[in-house]
Amino acid sequence: MRTTNHLIGMLNFLTFLLSIPILGGGIWLSTRANNTDCMRFLQWPVIVIGVAIMIVSIAGFAGACYRNTLLMYLYLWVMFLIIVVLIGFVIFAYVVTDKGSGRSVPNRAYKDYYLPDYSGWLKDRVASDEYWRKISSCIRDSGACKNSGRVVGGYPESAEMYYLRKLSSIESGCCKPPSECGFTYVNETTWNPVSSGMMVNNRDCIRWSNDQEQRCYNCNSCKAGVLASLRKSWRKVSVINIVVLIILIIVYVVACAAFRNNKRMDNHEQYGETRMEKSRPSWIRF
Repeated sequence: MRTTNHLIGMLNFLTFLLSIPILGGGIWLSTRANNTDCMRFLQWPVIVIGVAIMIVSIAGFAGACYRNTLLMYLYLWVMFLIIVVLIGFVIFAYVVTDKGSGRSVPNRAYKDYYLPDYSGWLKDRVASDEYWRKISSCIRDSGACKNSGRVVGGYPESAEMYYLRKLSSIESGCCKPPSECGFTYVNETTWNPVSSGMMVNNRDCIRWSNDQEQRCYNCNSCKAGVLASLRKSWRKVSVINIVVLIILIIVYVVACAAFRNNKRMDNHEQYGETRMEKSRPSWIRF
């Protein structure tokens, strides 16, 4: 009996530890939302799942230590629901980030990003006017483009050096015009447009402004850059969630087996008796 309770207690302690990387992933997404991605609603499902696993693990640990059957039943049922929700969240995260990536540009180390390359719920949410006003304002306030400037020898870096930089998706999509527009590089914040007759059929070429408060914050390339950043962040967190999910399922199966064994021993043993006492029954009964 004690061995079984110790096993269940250890398993709950393990699930408590597993909740820490999930909660950490949600907090990491939150910092990303404040600094770059600016999609603050995305981290909450991860944080809620991490906190739920932590609370349920504490309840299961207490149930195992004090042999509280009600707490153990509650632990097993709630843990089952958490596993189902976590499976659904992992599937959802991969579905909404399934499509889309940057396009390579000749003679450039960075990639360009195009909104038509993305699709689905996440694209519709990011591209909607209601959310994009908040996202673009957040990117502007975060200074993502101001931090992209570099000075070499007291002068802004040359076009050749700039083209060799590996820009983030936010910097590439929001802080410069699309490469196909053919704008002439002056510095990180200033690009001279070509004549209207040479301009390609891309409305982002018209939306670009050398005004530091405008840049390409209203461009589709900026929306695509945000989507690419979100896709990268979600995929990283999803890998952690998958590993934790596999371990949770194993822990849950073992916990169920241990709990059933605990019940079986309770059904065959009277309270206060140990298995050693039952192996040598006495003729004297009180």
